[in-house]
Amino acid sequence: MRMVLERRAQVSLRLLLLSPLAAVALTVLSGALMFAAMGLDPWQALHVYFIMPVSDAWGLQEVAVKATPLVLIAVGLALCYQSNNWNIGAEGQFVMGAIGGGWVAILSHGVPNGPWLLPAMLLCGALAGAFLALIPALLKTRFGTNEILTSLMLVYVAGYLLDWLVRGPWRDPDGFNMPQTVTFEPEATIPLLLGEGRLNLGTPIAIVVVVLAAILVARTLKGFEIRLVGEAPRAARFAGFNDKKLTITVFLISGALAGLAGVIEAAGTVRQLQPSISPGYGFTAIIVAFLGRLNPVGCLVAGVFLAITFIGGENAQITLRLPLDVTRVIQGMLLFFVLACDSLVAYRIRFVPRQAIA
Repeated sequence: MRMVLERRAQVSLRLLLLSPLAAVALTVLSGALMFAAMGLDPWQALHVYFIMPVSDAWGLQEVAVKATPLVLIAVGLALCYQSNNWNIGAEGQFVMGAIGGGWVAILSHGVPNGPWLLPAMLLCGALAGAFLALIPALLKTRFGTNEILTSLMLVYVAGYLLDWLVRGPWRDPDGFNMPQTVTFEPEATIPLLLGEGRLNLGTPIAIVVVVLAAILVARTLKGFEIRLVGEAPRAARFAGFNDKKLTITVFLISGALAGLAGVIEAAGTVRQLQPSISPGYGFTAIIVAFLGRLNPVGCLVAGVFLAITFIGGENAQITLRLPLDVTRVIQGMLLFFVLACDSLVAYRIRFVPRQAIA
């Protein structure tokens, strides 16, 4: 006997909606088993990871700060994935956006500037992210290169470029030889929404992006084109849609949103450039996009949930003395269960004799 996956004739809409919830439940259950195997109280560990981050106003602010880049990146990735284009290099585009916006901030440091500075930083960050995303898009449409490999390899290019800049030409001369740039001027930082905490204007920007993306997908011809090219490319060609132009378009949008997230992180949270400016937002946003069913509003909800795991992981380091890698394990389990549940919704498992397969 051999196990095979057989595509279902009809996929249940109810199961599609319940699939992310089942993935979250399985992740929580697996996390409890993992904590028990580590000799910890599972209920206490789960409380630290999932309840403590939202138990007070300060925690809610931090969740919003962490969710902002995740949501921005995931919305762009969702548009790519819906059109059957696999941008895996959002982490590099995020870093490139921070470099682009940081370049404007460093160039204007110590000289008189006005209200134009922050919009210029946001624009340059988005353009820098879009530029990096354009490379795999052009390689795919011109030479048929696999965009998964090229976009992923460019992550390391952007990371090493940032590392070289902050250790070399952009290093703060008064920073005690630390690999970091000067602290951005007040005009080059994103305003805070509240008097205390780190919640800034980047969060409303992310919400506006979610609304605009939802309208684009559901109410415009371009959104219909994205869905049609992803689901039925041959039908899209008969309808007159150019899949190569769409590939470039969605990569540009995805890269621009990742770059915008990068400059918001640099100018709103860190307020300077450092080698470790991202804790892995670009890769975690892939989980966010799939957990949100490639829907902009779903990405918002999923981004908040993944942000809770980030804050919960930081709490666990202090309270439970657990390493940060445990957070990555939980996020990895979540991605695994999301993909597994989606596969079981679309396919059924059958056991057939080997002769039948032959």
